[in-house]
Amino acid sequence: MSAVFLVSDTHFGHKNICKFTNNDGSPLRPWDDVAEMDEEMVKRWNETVRPADTVYHLGDVVINRKSLPILDRLNGDKVLIKGNHDIFKLPDYTPYFRDIRSYHVMNGLILSHIPVHTESLARFRKNVHGHLHGNQVMKTVGFWPFKKKVVDPRYFCVCVENTDFRPISLEDVIARMKKRDEEMNFSDARASILGPD
Repeated sequence: MSAVFLVSDTHFGHKNICKFTNNDGSPLRPWDDVAEMDEEMVKRWNETVRPADTVYHLGDVVINRKSLPILDRLNGDKVLIKGNHDIFKLPDYTPYFRDIRSYHVMNGLILSHIPVHTESLARFRKNVHGHLHGNQVMKTVGFWPFKKKVVDPRYFCVCVENTDFRPISLEDVIARMKKRDEEMNFSDARASILGPD
């Protein structure tokens, strides 16, 4: 039986991403060399995804045209949800993706590259997104002087920095969302992702 996987922000061919840092100053990615990064991510992808599985890539797949052929080496039936760095013409992407979209809705989840604005999220149960790399969507809870920022349980970031630089199964995403809801005691949110549409 085939499975569904999600991934975002692979940035294949992006030399400078190896120099980017997290907010705490630590390296965003564990590689100094872009070729080494690309090869390791191809390896991890193919260890995780079988040829018959479906992969929704939530954008920023490659940074330059010359890196597009890497996509031919990746297992799975791939669908691209375009990101802000997916700037080439559609014919550049169509040899590698079955479909190309701006967003996709399934099981009450909206899949997007950039997180959906909170005012638009009420129409969906949760938002699985990319774009933030090692960061998460945060929200303020409590009241003054006890306000604090916590991860917003309505959002789940599948950037490779959060998924061991490989696609993550939809089942795993849903399980992690449920666990986070339970830990944060959001029973209404937990119930919202239990069943089908």
